[in-house]
Amino acid sequence: MSPPDMKSGLLVTPAVAWLVIFMLAPCLLVLSYAFLERGTWGGVEYTLTLENIARAFDPLYARVFLTSARIAALATLFAVLLAYPAAYAIARAPRRWQPVLLFFAVLPFWSNYLIRTYAWIVLLNREGLVNNLLKALGYRGEPLSMLYSEPAVILGLVYNYLPFVILAIYSALSRLNPELIEASHDLGGGALRTFWRVTLPLSLPGVAAGGVFVFVLSIGNFVTPALLGGGRFQMIGNLVYDQFLAANDWPFGAALGMVLIAIMTALLLVQARLAARAGGDTARPA
Repeated sequence: MSPPDMKSGLLVTPAVAWLVIFMLAPCLLVLSYAFLERGTWGGVEYTLTLENIARAFDPLYARVFLTSARIAALATLFAVLLAYPAAYAIARAPRRWQPVLLFFAVLPFWSNYLIRTYAWIVLLNREGLVNNLLKALGYRGEPLSMLYSEPAVILGLVYNYLPFVILAIYSALSRLNPELIEASHDLGGGALRTFWRVTLPLSLPGVAAGGVFVFVLSIGNFVTPALLGGGRFQMIGNLVYDQFLAANDWPFGAALGMVLIAIMTALLLVQARLAARAGGDTARPA
């Protein structure tokens, strides 16, 4: 091995060791628990079984997966619809203003996730700021029941993960070659046609990256459904949490967690493949 290769290997070693110790090893531990039996009084018995994997695909739990996927998909859709105009506006702003606008986009990350979620409880409850504002504007009906509902959970997920989508889409838009936009205008394309035929297709890798990011984080989320959903419906993250800390069934919780990790990994691989293909297509000469 040449000296430059040895230096590169030494530089990479701490990062690889960190990933192996704090990411790969815990995942392998969870995977091993998924093939063990639950003890009579909880805990783990070191007897190999496939029962937990088969149980994870029971229709009862499949409905929980489908509910989680539906909520995560809706959160992803709304996040992309809100993030794209914001990212487009930032990318089209003067260069000197873009860092400032990006700072305001990520400003919510300066506070804790739990605090941001609890803030929505203050806003959405029957005596919260939203209902008080409606009363001040003349509304005289019953206070709106917005909290502890599926829309409240979706709203919380969108709010917490929206900055990630803005950054992903902004990154794709900021890398667009302005000469392509000028060429479209020179060939008679208006602003709307140029957007649909040039800007949007070339920014789809950023949209896909942000969308997959929101979906992956949302489908496994358990804090937001617990706080804003009030326990009225379960997502897969809550089910995994309950198996480990309430039912004390670690093997089944590990099996559910591994199914969830498999879904997330598959989505990330598909997104990476699509991004690589899109990058290859844009690199080809016309």
